[in-house]
Amino acid sequence: MFRIGQEEIDAVARVINSKQLFRVNKGNQEADNFEKELREKIGVDYALLMSGGTGALIAALVGLGVGPGDEVIVPAYTFMASASAVLAVGAIPVLADIDESMTIDPASVEEKITDKTKVIIPVHICGFPANMDALKEIAAKHNLFILEDACQADGGSYKGKRLGSIGDAGAFSFNVFKIITAGEGGAVVTNNRKVYERALIYHDGGAAFRPYTGELQEPVFMGTQMRVSDITGAIMREQIKRLDGILTDLRAVKKKIMDALKDVARFIPSNDIEGDCGTTLGFNFDSEELARKFSAEVEGSWIPFDSGKHVYINWDPIIEKRGGHCDAVNPYMMAENALLNKEGANADACPKSLDILKRTVYVSLHCDWTEEQINERIDSCKKAFAKL
Repeated sequence: MFRIGQEEIDAVARVINSKQLFRVNKGNQEADNFEKELREKIGVDYALLMSGGTGALIAALVGLGVGPGDEVIVPAYTFMASASAVLAVGAIPVLADIDESMTIDPASVEEKITDKTKVIIPVHICGFPANMDALKEIAAKHNLFILEDACQADGGSYKGKRLGSIGDAGAFSFNVFKIITAGEGGAVVTNNRKVYERALIYHDGGAAFRPYTGELQEPVFMGTQMRVSDITGAIMREQIKRLDGILTDLRAVKKKIMDALKDVARFIPSNDIEGDCGTTLGFNFDSEELARKFSAEVEGSWIPFDSGKHVYINWDPIIEKRGGHCDAVNPYMMAENALLNKEGANADACPKSLDILKRTVYVSLHCDWTEEQINERIDSCKKAFAKL
């Protein structure tokens, strides 16, 4: 969490005092208004606020028509939700390597494409924009969809366009670890009405009874329950007001540190440093030994391999092919998936990614650091580099 305060408290109180907490009743329209504000901020035609980033990925995949018989390419470095969302709709995740930008490697993506591939999910991990030009070229060549996982990159951009608006759909997360937050929450964004309507229907198991049903072009099918209350909508309306200020200040902190270290550090390459969210500064080293020596000297630094949950070899349910609570709903056991690349997420799938993750060091940044705190990080890094 970066910034939150009295404005969010007042917004929650406003909804509670109204005694109209359910968004469907149209009493406050906090969630509706946030969706409008998010559309304007990201630059898309449709936005859907929901209960979390994982749900947003699942709903977006449903919107894109993904199901049994389909393969979806995801990076080996991301939170497991990027891959588990694929299994949730009955499809099979296939892992691709990252490159030293820490985002999915377009060359690896191309290698993993088969005639069963339907979607590529680039993940803008730690607010680092993926190489969207190369990925769009590949998607166009092979007639594939792109679903941007921007769950760690709220408000970031690539060549002047907000992340999430570049592919066929985008997913955001608003949990407590993200750039803007309501504790939990997420959103789907898209310019495709069909994708939006299918995601809308899927996220609300009561869609058949809602006032908006008569406006839908898609037939209502049975969905689930990923709705949020107007309390979440009210909090997010205040948070989105803070978004650009948070990003501006994060980027300023990152630039100041990078400028001070440019003669001694080898930074991870960026696909768009101006659009980078600024939450994380990354350094690249020739070996894991050097990375660990450096990290041991710098407060607040860490090696992404050590995060565990973001490294594919630790995704036990996926590695061990437990893709559902019983065999009948486990995509790895479905007849429709018999000829798919079910070994595409094995423990030995992406050794290149593991090597990069071990040789990289992150320093987590904060938008409210004082000049003294920034200079402390700079001095600490300089001393650490001098010892290598």
